[in-house]
Amino acid sequence: MKAVIIEDEFVAAQNLQRLISQVADDIQVIAVLQSVEESVVWFSLNTAPDVLFLDIHLADGSSFSIFEKVKIPCPIIFTTAYDEYALKAFEVNSIDYLLKPINQKNLDRAIQKLRGLVSTKMDNADVIANVLASFKESKKVYKSNFLIPHKDKFIPLAINKIACFYTENKMVKIITEDNQTFHFDSSLEDIYMLLDPVQFYRANRQYIVSHKAIKDISIWFGSKVSINLYVAVPEKIIVSKARVSEFKIWFTT
Repeated sequence: MKAVIIEDEFVAAQNLQRLISQVADDIQVIAVLQSVEESVVWFSLNTAPDVLFLDIHLADGSSFSIFEKVKIPCPIIFTTAYDEYALKAFEVNSIDYLLKPINQKNLDRAIQKLRGLVSTKMDNADVIANVLASFKESKKVYKSNFLIPHKDKFIPLAINKIACFYTENKMVKIITEDNQTFHFDSSLEDIYMLLDPVQFYRANRQYIVSHKAIKDISIWFGSKVSINLYVAVPEKIIVSKARVSEFKIWFTT
């Protein structure tokens, strides 16, 4: 059985390959791809594998954009930290959804599902329909407030008052719509999982921006764009060329 991994973090890709070799020595990883662009090219030129292990948030955009450009008929096992995408994931041939950090037990469960799908020749669409039905029974609830530690107290901060989150010197900071800055003891990845993706956008590895905080958008070098907020930020918020289309869709939806 042949497998392809799409994962932009080198260590995570190595760890997944190691786990696959431990759980299923008959699965051969034939390619490790790191971006949307690289994946589109690979699937345009090669026969689809028996299974695809796919991270959702890649450096140059959402991996869902890959399916808009090439057809990928094989079963997919998502490997990601972003559980908010679960419902959408199962709409594109996913047979399982593994949250990072991935462990051997959960990977084994996913591979057993894959083998069952192959051995019974069950229509993958039926599997997806069943999973969708269970996920639609619950609705994602997003954070509406944070408690921000400040000196000897906690300050309540409503999500709708936040203009952006950003990292500086490995520390996450929040800028509010009235230009106050707070330190926040969490990672951008963990924070983004708690936010409504309609209201907030992960512009790049350093910034998450609020839709209503965006003042205007500048054309930048190399077909990139720069997001300008109503509040002052320490550096330009650049969206890569590969993610400009995704950003425009998010902003205008």
